[in-house]
Amino acid sequence: MGLEADGMDFAFAAWREEGRWSVAALAPRASESMDDLVGSLRHLPGEGGTLGFVGVADEFFVLARVLPGVATRVLLSDLNAAYEWPLADEAAKFLEIELPEDDDELDEPEPIGDFAIVADFGMDAESLELLCTDDEVYPDEIVASIATRLGFMDQVNDLLEEPPA
Repeated sequence: MGLEADGMDFAFAAWREEGRWSVAALAPRASESMDDLVGSLRHLPGEGGTLGFVGVADEFFVLARVLPGVATRVLLSDLNAAYEWPLADEAAKFLEIELPEDDDELDEPEPIGDFAIVADFGMDAESLELLCTDDEVYPDEIVASIATRLGFMDQVNDLLEEPPA
């Protein structure tokens, strides 16, 4: 996936309106903090909320789901990234997860957060957790699998093929 800026591999939102998925790029600032990511998603419509995906440096992704009147739901693909990346650290803090003091304790991918974040859209928690714990799969491949499973990968591909503005 493209859309690279300052370590960001991709940043996009997906939402449903009248039963159809829409996808739009998020501004690069969406990868700077959880507040920026959540704030960007609040401005978009969506039946069942708006999903935001941010991938950084082939290391991790954050998936956030914003639904008015409901607490924001978050999934961080790898807690290990919180030792090096501010966005991952903020996602861990948002999830009220304390990092082990010794980063050697985490040698395998350690996804954390709400694995049921997209269950009502068609991907159950167990499948998402299994996908995120596969250390042979890159973050962009996990996001592509999620988008395919939920039915908006064609829109993601169209977005990534657009030349930058």
